[in-house]
Amino acid sequence: MKILNRYTPLQIAIHVYAWSALAWIAVELLSGTFSINPIQELEQRTGRHAITLLVMSMLCSPLNMLIKFPELLKRRRTLGLYALMYATIHVLIFVNLDYGLAWSLIFRTITEKPYILVGATAFLMLIPLGITSFDIWKVRLGRNWKRLHQMVYLIGPLAVLHFAWSKKGDFFALSGDIIRPLIYALVLAIFLILRIPAVKRFIASTRTGNLSLRFKRNPQPKPDAT
Repeated sequence: MKILNRYTPLQIAIHVYAWSALAWIAVELLSGTFSINPIQELEQRTGRHAITLLVMSMLCSPLNMLIKFPELLKRRRTLGLYALMYATIHVLIFVNLDYGLAWSLIFRTITEKPYILVGATAFLMLIPLGITSFDIWKVRLGRNWKRLHQMVYLIGPLAVLHFAWSKKGDFFALSGDIIRPLIYALVLAIFLILRIPAVKRFIASTRTGNLSLRFKRNPQPKPDAT
């Protein structure tokens, strides 16, 4: 009961969802029902979960703008750090289990397969954001902290492009196994549109207009004259 009182329902939901991928993998491994190609399956699952958590962290601000739920802003860091954790696991599986730390082969593969280069770039850019996500770095970096964390606007599209490019099919021709990356791309596009200053001002003015209209319909009663 103390744990339930300490954490909000949203916090609990985030932690449960974040660990769900690893928990499900452990269940399948222990029950012997995991994929016949375990390394590839591990890479794909951890990569998908990393992108999902990253996109969720990016949606916190626009969702708060739309529905006014301030707790979302407090959970961006948690979601972002979980995204970095899964991205790190994804990379470790790739360089260790898949390529056995054969760095020359790894670098050659990266240069031969552009989607891996895109993913590596997104991962390397995500690392400093995770390290500096704590409050102490906000003080140390000052205004540069916000500039640094605006890199997420580039990291998100790179991560989605990496995922879409790695799938079998043609993302731009809408053919093949592109449903999931297409959903990520659409969600990310909505996020980026909502970040446009003109759109933000429009939403803010719409909300202000609704509040003004509600106030006019329900004016405060005047006090009785004495």
